[in-house]
Amino acid sequence: MGRNCGPFVQLSKKFCDNPHGRVRRVWTLAANCAISEAKFSEEPMGILNSLLRAVTWWNGSTLNTRIFTARKGLKVGEDDQGNVFYRNADDSKRWVMFNGEVEASRIGADWHGWLHRTFDEVPSEKPLAHKSWEKPHQENLTGTMLAYAPAGSIRAAGAPKERSDYEAWSPE
Repeated sequence: MGRNCGPFVQLSKKFCDNPHGRVRRVWTLAANCAISEAKFSEEPMGILNSLLRAVTWWNGSTLNTRIFTARKGLKVGEDDQGNVFYRNADDSKRWVMFNGEVEASRIGADWHGWLHRTFDEVPSEKPLAHKSWEKPHQENLTGTMLAYAPAGSIRAAGAPKERSDYEAWSPE
């Protein structure tokens, strides 16, 4: 089970060899290890990176979310950006594990509707019918270099245009 899990695997082996039990803790640690291995497989492993992923929500899911997902989550589907959607057994909770930065605008309209119970059909099983004039979903780009910059903006490509329709006020 886990090349990258380090102390989790060693700890579970100690509990497995223990004749007095603690089997439940072994499986919990093994599940956490599998989740952390799956989540961190694309990123370089490091102590600081693992600590940040465990205690911050903006770097992905927190440790408690990963534990809850491992214990009670049923995978429902995945969107085109790699975000994975889950629900619990009685469908009273629905959540998403983001692939990368946690940004709500990265979720398309079909999965957003499922998360907020606008409809019960899972978009991976019954996709929404899209009109021919609809553009594909794009996350909110505000604050990034790809954000819209109107003509004449300081951020627009090239030098700002010389304005002939404006004369600066000068006091007399």
